[in-house]
Amino acid sequence: MDNHLDNPLIYKSNALVEASYRLSLYEQRIVLASIAQVRRDELLTDQQLYIVSAQQIANMAGISVDRAYQHLKTAVERLFRREVTLYEAPNGKGGAKVRLTRWVQEVVYQKDQGTIALRFSQPMIPYLSQLTEQFTKFGMQDVAKMTSAHAIRLYELLCQWRDIGKREVSVEWLREAFQLEGRYERIPDLKRWVIEPAVKQVNEHSPLWCKWDQRKTGRRVSHLIFTFGEKKSVKEQKPKTRTNDQKAKGARFGIPQAVIEANARPGEDYETAALRILEEAKSK
Repeated sequence: MDNHLDNPLIYKSNALVEASYRLSLYEQRIVLASIAQVRRDELLTDQQLYIVSAQQIANMAGISVDRAYQHLKTAVERLFRREVTLYEAPNGKGGAKVRLTRWVQEVVYQKDQGTIALRFSQPMIPYLSQLTEQFTKFGMQDVAKMTSAHAIRLYELLCQWRDIGKREVSVEWLREAFQLEGRYERIPDLKRWVIEPAVKQVNEHSPLWCKWDQRKTGRRVSHLIFTFGEKKSVKEQKPKTRTNDQKAKGARFGIPQAVIEANARPGEDYETAALRILEEAKSK
């Protein structure tokens, strides 16, 4: 089995990563916890029942088991009605098609056991199983502490281009993919309520660092540009005059404060300097 016990891996077709859908935070957690159970050494069918426990969600969200179960029950009821629009075949083969389907075909409550269970819909199966190319993978723990569904979506989009470290998307495409129609129509609102919180959570909770910029077409902001990389790519330097406790204090993106101070340029704040150091380390 390809999953790690402490950080089960999630595999999604790139077509599913780029699909148009909207899920709440707890709906995302249910879907990801279920996908993490998909075995890569077995053929998946729509008869497979995936069980998600309130204890799992409680551990992930840092809440009580009783409260987690209520979130589970409410979220899975909404998930049962959620639609997803797919634009490509699972492995990118064949002509482009627009497929409108649902995530799940059945949900089961097991209150006495503190669990819910679901079966994925048949059209979803090829996007989760037997993926040979054009798929994205990441660890469940990479997103476990995120409290924004937008942050989880953004992280998936970054992971898809992980080897490149840069991704540019049109604002129109992002609105469609995140199904933001009628919400945050002003660019400042989109930045404040979607982009900035999502980037912040990717930086705080995932193995990636990320920063973003915008590109205009005429006077209109038309594209968003995300630059990102692995935090672990930075080689920690040991300052000669600092203790380990002092070195760890004020760290940004895994870089000790002392290292940032030693390499910061005039006028840079800690975060800007840390992101620059990460980029420079990646390019070496």
